[in-house]
This record gives sequence, structure tokens and C-alpha cells, in this order.
Amino acid sequence: MGIYVNPNNESLKISMNSPTYVDKSMLIAEVNRLVCTEKRFLCVSRSRRFGKTMALNMLCAYFSKGCDSRELFKNLKFSKDPSFEKYLNKFNVIKLDVNSFYSNLSKKEQEEKVDRSTRDITPIFNGAVVKELIPAFPASNITEDDSIADALLKIYATTGEQFVVLLDEYDVLIRERVSEEIFKSYLNFLNAMFKNDNLAPAIAMAYVTGILPIVRDKVQSKLNVFDEYTMRDSWSLAEFVGFTSAEVQDLCQEYGLDMDECRRWYDGYNINGIETYSPESIISAVRRKKFKSYWTQTGSYEALKNFILMNFEGILDDVKTMIAGGRIPVDVNSYLNTMTDFHSKDDVFTYLIHLGYLAYDEDAEECYIPNREVRDQWILSVQFSPDYKGLMELVNSSKQLVESTIECDSDAVAIALDKAHEQICNNLNYNNEGTFQAVICLAYFYANLKYTIVKELPTGKGVADVAMIPYVPNTPALIIELKRNKCEKTALEQIRAKNYGAALEKYSGDLLFVGVNYDEQSKEHKCVIEKFVK
Repeated sequence: MGIYVNPNNESLKISMNSPTYVDKSMLIAEVNRLVCTEKRFLCVSRSRRFGKTMALNMLCAYFSKGCDSRELFKNLKFSKDPSFEKYLNKFNVIKLDVNSFYSNLSKKEQEEKVDRSTRDITPIFNGAVVKELIPAFPASNITEDDSIADALLKIYATTGEQFVVLLDEYDVLIRERVSEEIFKSYLNFLNAMFKNDNLAPAIAMAYVTGILPIVRDKVQSKLNVFDEYTMRDSWSLAEFVGFTSAEVQDLCQEYGLDMDECRRWYDGYNINGIETYSPESIISAVRRKKFKSYWTQTGSYEALKNFILMNFEGILDDVKTMIAGGRIPVDVNSYLNTMTDFHSKDDVFTYLIHLGYLAYDEDAEECYIPNREVRDQWILSVQFSPDYKGLMELVNSSKQLVESTIECDSDAVAIALDKAHEQICNNLNYNNEGTFQAVICLAYFYANLKYTIVKELPTGKGVADVAMIPYVPNTPALIIELKRNKCEKTALEQIRAKNYGAALEKYSGDLLFVGVNYDEQSKEHKCVIEKFVK
């Protein structure tokens, strides 16, 4: 048993000691199907705090010969799976956290104020692993000059022993933009480990994790044996990315949290049809009994700010649309998964999908801000930017617009929408129905604190443009119908004629029907509001 070679199961024990531990052990069943097959190489990329390291610790506890995990797993779901006994503590395991080697400076290096990005960590972790392999396999004649790959070849040749390789934060050197020389040293390590036909039989399974998928060109050729499981598409592993809706529901019931409020704050990621939540956010909300931004506190908002302020055509309007609750078409295939090669807004948005600042709808090929927690971070990121001054003025004035609407002050609502038009959109794109709708939602940004906002709500005989369903008591529901170059009263008549109120028949409070018309010639809005007391 060592730190890097055949570790024990203490890390999993610590996780399981938590009262909020969520059983994700069926991940092992999926992995077991791939062990010792051509598909045994897995690269799993997820956003920060989405359980990458915990999954790795669980796999280590299951496979490692350095511990006996039977008792530890006995109450977990996987213990009932037919494959449970197959590989239980039967493989040699090498487990490396690349980030820990990058982050940890020796005392001497700290005194000399060494820049981490100038350190070649590959020989450091190589030496640490080989140092543990030498006494573990004395008959294999391993020397300290051997690389990890050379040592494994010697072990396999003399003993036939196979290894499971677990590599955490494999992409840290990419994200930290180290020098070409240091990066090349790391690439040589990856090449020796995973592109070596002689060594391949000695690798029973390799599971590497990171935030970014495999970098194309430079790294892809070294890791082209790996299947990728990402925030865009995790296929068979989708239910193990973050917490599922059912898992969150169980935690809410156990700890007395409002599931609807939890959904408003933290839902929005949909990976292969599975509603997905950030574990960091859910566990923090459960422990503190309070809904607020937690996941976004684990990283600097500068990471988001620096990218959405890039000068790519269309990015400004798209950011405004998404903050308003809209969705944007995105081509996720052009991004090279690097930190340097950004050539378009599509590259930026794809990168932000991998970071978790955007969610991705694979069927529609669109990206969007997933929930209130993340939207708050977007607002924070743009609030002091001159490019987004109009947006912030609109967000800050939206509370008054909501109050004017509830008070049925149609003139005040019309004036507020005129300002929204001026601050957010040019005349060309405002004539687009989707943008018109998105700007209305942005003008009502404050309503997110009181309402669930639904666009294109199916109703009695049609579809309402925007419906706002309150979750705060004693607050009227709103149905908003939008028209261009017609009449605001026509919009109101459509609400009545098509019985839009039927969509809210289970809602017991008052309804406000809001008809809005925009005249392209005068560039003015007109509004009429009718109150329906149920």
C-alpha cells in the first residue's frame, strides 16, 4: 500500500462519513463492463465541484490491491450488482492527482519564489511513483531512472500483473498555460503510457478526469484511444455527472428543503436527458438550510468575465439574450479545447459549457444560462463593463417595472419597455420575435425573484408568449402577449379569445393579462393591462 501505488480506501471512507453522502457506486458497474476491453480508456471531463475526484476515489477503493473494501461497499447499491466480486481489490492501481504536483511547491521553491508554470512536474510525479514501485515489485529490477511506463513494462514482463491507472486533473497544465517545453515533457509521459503497444496489455483500465475534454491536435494524438464523456455528452455515464433530480429530491425531503425553490436556484443542466445539479450547491444548501450561490463561490468570476468580454462579433447581444433567459445557437465542434485558440463566440460559449457557466441542449444545439445561481455570476461579471452599462441599468430598474405591472400602470410599463429597447437592442434585431421576447424577459429580470418565467406556455387554444407564475404568496400571475405593428388591445383580445388563462386554472390567485404592442415606425410600445380576479 502506498500513496500513489495501490492506495488504501480512506478517501472514500471520509466521503461516506458525510451525512449527505450520495451513493454513486453504480458508476463502477458501467466501468466494469469496459475493463480489459478495447474501450477501457475513459476521459471524463466535468465542471468544478461536479464529483470528479470523489468518483476517482471510489474507483480506487474498489480496484486497489492496497485495501480490502468489501465491508465498505456492503451497503452501497453496487454491492448487489452481478459484477461486484469480479474485480474487487484485484488490480494494482496507480493514482495520480496532477494538480497536487503542480500546486505544491517545496519549502526551498517557496523561499526562492519559483513560478509554478516554469516547473517541469512530470519528472517529479514520475519519480514519486517509481519510488513506490521499486519495493512493491522487487523481482522486476526497476531502477529510479525508469519512467513509469518502463517500470510497468518490467512488472508486466516478470509477473503478468496488470494496472488500473487513475489520473485526476489531467488537464491542469493546459489550463495553466505552461511553457511549450514543460508541456512537451508531459505529452511524452501521456504518449509513453497510452500510445505504447507494448505496454497496452498491462493497462487493464485507465480513467482520467479534467475540466476540459481532450485537447485536439497536440494531446488528441496521444490520447486517441480514449472515449470522452463530457458536460455536452456523457452518454452511459450521464447519471453520474453531478446529482440527479431524484437524488436532490431525496436530500430535500430528508433535510426539509423546498424542492421547487431548490430547482429554481440550481436546476438547468440537462445531460443526455438527465436533469443534473451541482453537488457543491446542493450539499451547501442542505447543510446551511439556505438557498444562495455556492458553486460560483468556488472559482473567481474573472474566469467568466475575461471570456464574455472578448471582442467577437455577436457575443454582446448573445450574452444579453442569455441573461434575459434566452437560448443561443452554438457550434460546439470548432473549439479545440485549449486556453489559447479562441476564434469565435462559439469557441467561447463551448468553453463556458465545459466550465458549467452555460448549459447545452444537444438536440436543439443551443446554449443557455442554467439557473439563478449561475445567472447571478453572469450579472456580477458584466456589471462594471461599459459595454453592458445599458443592460445593468435595465436590470436595476426592473423591480419598478414589476411593481408598475402589478399596479396595472400601463403607461409606466410602456415607457419602461421603450427604455429596454433603447438600452439592449438595435432596431434590426429587435424586429426578430425571439429577441423581442427575450428583451421583455430581461426588462422583467427582477420577476425571477418572485416568479417562474415560462416562454411559449401552452394554453387553452394557443401559446402565450410569456407567462409568469408566482411562487411568492399574494402575488398575481402574469400572462403577456406581444404584438408588432398592430394594437395592444389586439394582444389582450387574443389572450381572452384563446383562453390563455386556462393554463393557470390550478392557480388560485389573481391574474393579470398584459397586452404589449411595438410600433416599428414610432419605435414606441403601447400597453394595456386587465386584472382578472379568480
